[in-house]
Amino acid sequence: MVPAARVELAPHCWDLNLNQARLPIPPRGHCGNPRKGGWSSYPSVARRASTIPHAKSAKRLTKLIIGDLTCEALSHTIPGPIYGFTFQPNRTMSAPKLHNAMWPGLVGKGDDEGQEPPISLEHMLDLTAAAEVDGQKFDGIDYFLFLPHTNPEATDDELKGIADLIAGKGFDIASLVAPIWPGTVGDSAMGTAEQRGKFLDAVRMACRIAKIFNEHGARKYGVIRIDSAEFGVEKWREDAAANTAQIVETFKEAATIAAGHGERLAAEGEICWAGMHSWKDMLDVLEGVGMPEALGFQADLAHTYLYTLGYNAPEHALLQEGYSAEEFWVAYEQMTDKLRPWTIDFHVAQNDGEVHGAGDHDKTGKHCPADDPNGKLDITRCAGYWLKDAAERNIKHICWDGCMFPNATLENPDTWNTILKAMIDVRDAHGWD
Repeated sequence: MVPAARVELAPHCWDLNLNQARLPIPPRGHCGNPRKGGWSSYPSVARRASTIPHAKSAKRLTKLIIGDLTCEALSHTIPGPIYGFTFQPNRTMSAPKLHNAMWPGLVGKGDDEGQEPPISLEHMLDLTAAAEVDGQKFDGIDYFLFLPHTNPEATDDELKGIADLIAGKGFDIASLVAPIWPGTVGDSAMGTAEQRGKFLDAVRMACRIAKIFNEHGARKYGVIRIDSAEFGVEKWREDAAANTAQIVETFKEAATIAAGHGERLAAEGEICWAGMHSWKDMLDVLEGVGMPEALGFQADLAHTYLYTLGYNAPEHALLQEGYSAEEFWVAYEQMTDKLRPWTIDFHVAQNDGEVHGAGDHDKTGKHCPADDPNGKLDITRCAGYWLKDAAERNIKHICWDGCMFPNATLENPDTWNTILKAMIDVRDAHGWD
């Protein structure tokens, strides 16, 4: 197999088009040491790298790596951060696996006035299965463990039937969303002893279901997703230190339960969850728990973008209104450097800088279609910051999160083809074999 090629820029340098670029594959017989003329009859890879369109005129040292071979070249670059830029030959990576979330058919849906009806699990599976881009399809799904898709108290046989349904559509099951919120099974992680007991019961239920799916064979990887289950930050602010400490203790107990079942928990940071509503508060919780083998972070591109803006925590904002592109990438690197080491689950998403809530779900980072003209994120490039060394953190899949998409958007086949293309682009740029 031809080795992957990548470009590593000297510190504080980046090229505008690195995440779209492709290096040609050296012809057979010309894979020797480039410093000793191994590519003497091959058009200079270094020269190709230095002539990427639209690059600025400043020159910086670039290290070219093909397999275990290394050479250096001058590349036209402009100042900026460097994470996430990978040159690959024109081939498709096999990892991470590409998954679609099932909960957009549930979250914010219901029978109340102004709500759209839920979309059944089978129909969400069919919509996902119909997506195809250049012969590639979704590999699996991530799954919310609550009604109407799943009764968390279902019998073993009923759960095996659900696993049969999902596997029958050609999908693996990966990360599971524990029903930790009030009104499902759980309750607030910073609440009373009774409330916290319900939270832990929800984690136990999720671990039970995970075990059944694992033994069935439908689930081979993934985490169990949690949050603080405390909507909004007002109550948390009444005594921030004590409330964070309470969340930490609940999460420690939950992580111990999960570890006992061979599972890992991933806490999804969102601006709507108390104690997890900013990058700094999220980091405080992760470090307070201090159990990285059992509890990590779930990063979502839409939610973490609002982290940089300090939406519910202006004291932790990394960007101010009217920020420049250069300022954005510096801030993004700062945030991801702090949270990436804890990241064990990753959601690909788009955000337009707005918040959105539906039904009984508080306002949080708005998920937009992958090609939304108002989208603020370069999805492929942003994903690279989170996926650096992802395999070493045992990340085996990535998932698209279209939470609270309108039903008309979910029912449109173009939605899923566009999303799948965005996912493939992320994998080709930052994946592995």
